Amino acid sequence: MSAKNILYAQSGGVTPVINTTAAAVIESARAHPDQIAGVLAAQDGIIGALEERLIDTAQLSDEDVQAIAQTPGGVFGSCRYKLKSMASNQREYERLIEVFDAHQIGYFFYNGGNDSADTAWKVAQMAEQMNYPLQAIGIPKTIDNDLAVTDNCPGFGSVAKYVAVSIMEASLDVMAMASSSTKVFILEVMGRHAGWIAAAGGLAQRAEGDPPQIILFPEVPFEQDRFCAAVEQSVQQHGYCSVVVSEGARDAAGQFLADAGTTDAFGHKQLGGVAPVVANIVQQQLGYKYHWAVSDYLQRSARHIASKTDVEHADAVGRAAVDMALDGVSGQMPVIERLSDEPYRWQIARAPLSAIANHEKKMPDDFIREDGFGITPRARAYLEPLIRGEHYPTYDVHGLPEYLRPELALVPPRLPAFEPG
Repeated sequence: MSAKNILYAQSGGVTPVINTTAAAVIESARAHPDQIAGVLAAQDGIIGALEERLIDTAQLSDEDVQAIAQTPGGVFGSCRYKLKSMASNQREYERLIEVFDAHQIGYFFYNGGNDSADTAWKVAQMAEQMNYPLQAIGIPKTIDNDLAVTDNCPGFGSVAKYVAVSIMEASLDVMAMASSSTKVFILEVMGRHAGWIAAAGGLAQRAEGDPPQIILFPEVPFEQDRFCAAVEQSVQQHGYCSVVVSEGARDAAGQFLADAGTTDAFGHKQLGGVAPVVANIVQQQLGYKYHWAVSDYLQRSARHIASKTDVEHADAVGRAAVDMALDGVSGQMPVIERLSDEPYRWQIARAPLSAIANHEKKMPDDFIREDGFGITPRARAYLEPLIRGEHYPTYDVHGLPEYLRPELALVPPRLPAFEPG
């Protein structure tokens, strides 16, 4: 059997280390030229696959690939697009088969989160039903850390490190000014349904009274009176209060505090910013001067402070995906399996996409402090290893990271333009 190509694609929100995974796939595939002809990358995820916008990564030198590995963002472009079922839109699946066949693609790697695992699983099922020889493998990525089965998700560790460092540093600023100026600082972080990123802020609490004094999780209904009482107590005791709030914080009725009334391409509610909502409560109910910040894209693009553990995870799942392809695997995902907290030991395992797609891992109850405003020692034991170590990018003579954004030519199309069904 002649060697086939890998089609690699990135999906959903990017991370500080998703390109580390991409580079690992390319490097690992290049080590097996007899079995893998090459790696094509879909420009802008599954949309690029449908539209036959493909990049031959052979145009990247080994040095380029190494540079990509330390570059944030999604070097090949990502998208938010969810494939419907085959019954709802068979034309999309037929088109994918046409593209795969036209470019001798025998392996499909989809690097993303929950919805991306669903897409990879659908493609695996499609290939089987349509009798096309394809191995579809999902590769984990999401800063939200909410994928089922895997111990943690590549991307999360670096975002967790950024958030913990950011709330620590910003709180030092507030402490310095609290006697005559700002008394409450609020940092909004991502996390629509699961509070993993907000919990990471709790790693800055290395001693009693350390910031953040309050964490607002999606898993704990927001109660205004309890929150205001906790803020006031912190200000009276410490002179200030630092708050980390997840974008998905909601009230007892389940309503998002920051519901913008719209949805994204995956059908998820668009959230309009919870930090100003919480800040307004502080001002109206307590009268304290405040500042708020939204970490937003900063947290998921901060490659300059990436966790070494996270980089190692991102590299490992990319290489494992190639190993799985060579082993004839389809419909599965390489996942991280924790062997121990201290010392931190882990390995790569394999899990069926059917156990991951459309499942969401939320914070366990025993990770959240009894008062609902902080993390427990058990959560700290889980989180701390994920932010350990630094993996700085190289810097140029001007003092900036050497991030690579290569000009990438598309492979000439071999099919007519895609017309959606």
